[in-house]
Amino acid sequence: MDEIAAQLEPQIPGLRRYAWALLRDDEAADDLVQDTLERAITRWHLRRRDGDLRAWLFTIQRNLFLGAIRQRNRRGTHVGTEALDDVAAVPPAQEGTANTRDVLSGLDTLPEEQRSVLLLVAVEDLSYEEAARVLGVPTGTVMSRLSRAREKLRNFMHMGPVAVLRRIK
Repeated sequence: MDEIAAQLEPQIPGLRRYAWALLRDDEAADDLVQDTLERAITRWHLRRRDGDLRAWLFTIQRNLFLGAIRQRNRRGTHVGTEALDDVAAVPPAQEGTANTRDVLSGLDTLPEEQRSVLLLVAVEDLSYEEAARVLGVPTGTVMSRLSRAREKLRNFMHMGPVAVLRRIK
């Protein structure tokens, strides 16, 4: 067990960053990382010895994240009364955080496939091949999704959110 812990521990900061980028919530990110580590430990015997541990962990984490989204879509979102307490406690936004907030908003506008590729390659510094293994797609797909994600994020940062107008008869 100490051998497993020694291999997993250096991976935790990267898992934490990726989880937070996906969820934008400290507690939910911590829960996702914990679930990822639990899944990895209980299925350690299934891991390919010659495979990339980091890519394997990101694959587990992404699959858990997508599973949670599917489950939430089936059940609906639950909001407790304690959520109302935080509404009034939000401090006014500072100018220094405006760019970060804009980037995060831009990430939210990307489809999940493009957001995952962008986070894995740009934030977690995975190679195209490693990201392809994590996502289970060809390397060319990673490259095209990354290109589209960067272009959409660039447009969002330059022009802001684009309003969609509908014609009503």
